[in-house]
Amino acid sequence: MKKILFMVSSMNIGGVEKSLISLLSTIPKDKYEITVLTLEKKGGFLEYIPSWVKVEEANWFNEIKPIIMQPPQETIKKYFDNKYYVKIPGFIASYLIAKRFDNRHMYYKNILKSIPHNSEKYDVAIAYAGPTEIIDTYIAHKVKAEKKIGWIHFDISKHCVNRKLYSELYKRFDKIFAVSEESKIKLNEQIKGIEEKSEVFLNIVSKDIIKEMAKEEVHFDNNFKGIKIVTVGRLSKEKGQDLGIKTLKRLKTDGYDVKWYCVGDGNSKSEYKNLIKKYGLEEDFILLGSKTNPYPYMKNADIYVQTSRHEGYCLTLAEAKCLNKPIITTNFTGACEQIIDNKTGFIVRCNEEEIYTKIKRLIDNRSYMRKFEENLTNIKLDRTSEVNKLYNYIGN
Repeated sequence: MKKILFMVSSMNIGGVEKSLISLLSTIPKDKYEITVLTLEKKGGFLEYIPSWVKVEEANWFNEIKPIIMQPPQETIKKYFDNKYYVKIPGFIASYLIAKRFDNRHMYYKNILKSIPHNSEKYDVAIAYAGPTEIIDTYIAHKVKAEKKIGWIHFDISKHCVNRKLYSELYKRFDKIFAVSEESKIKLNEQIKGIEEKSEVFLNIVSKDIIKEMAKEEVHFDNNFKGIKIVTVGRLSKEKGQDLGIKTLKRLKTDGYDVKWYCVGDGNSKSEYKNLIKKYGLEEDFILLGSKTNPYPYMKNADIYVQTSRHEGYCLTLAEAKCLNKPIITTNFTGACEQIIDNKTGFIVRCNEEEIYTKIKRLIDNRSYMRKFEENLTNIKLDRTSEVNKLYNYIGN
């Protein structure tokens, strides 16, 4: 039986974690022994990990988390206060070298120096939440495995990765999976010398499972008879919900009976609440919070809008397609691989003007909605067979 390690930050409700759940659900338990190692064992998706999968927490992370999160001066002070004098020279040297040469490889190796190697030996170790510097470095240097895989879920050109760090780390990886063709291209442009290792591995999507989960009954403003717009994603600048708030203000000013609902939570929640209040949209732009099952809300939407400034693939867009929703999406990495403009949805530039114009077009001309719905109905969307790429690579 092959032993596989997946490593992630946590199991918080998000696209990366959801894609891992979908992937794990397709792996047969009689052929593979799976461990999910989390930096922090928390999150709404923990309960959705199959019961036969072992879930562990990296207990060492509590030791190094402050070092990663706080200014270096604080780390030096704490070393001094705790009389860890021997650690100070190495830390200062690695930090200054990283800063001077823009190469964080030695810095992270120094941080992990006191962390013991993982006691297990795996057939495959996967840094699943890539690019995440501490996870990728840990898999590269502290885990024993016959094969090591990196997994890229984002547009690496927009993620501010340290190229020299990853050039070093990926020498220790045997395969790098990217979640879209465009994200693979961006990866190869940013990190040289890995073209032979990189391959597209689309996020696992099952139309049948999503449609079944969408049948769950939820209270979703059932008395409102106007147009319901839904967006799903972490509340953050990169997901662009602020564009939705500004767009809705224009729609309301023009007299459209519209409400916009956001499923998700995140660091920008308070900022978005203030923006909603500024535009007087407290009753119209609704933050629903995180939902482990967002599909009933997507199913009951009239229009699904993805406002992201950048993505690697965008799983929620694929899920909206499964539910045959009229879709408007910004033109981030991978959008053109999912939507055919003017046939299965509208692809727009990332600004409120274009989002506003296309929403108006859908509302004013319902034939567009019907066309998109019909075209999406005829698309076969089931990517569970993607897992064969992993099996073939593992060699089982």
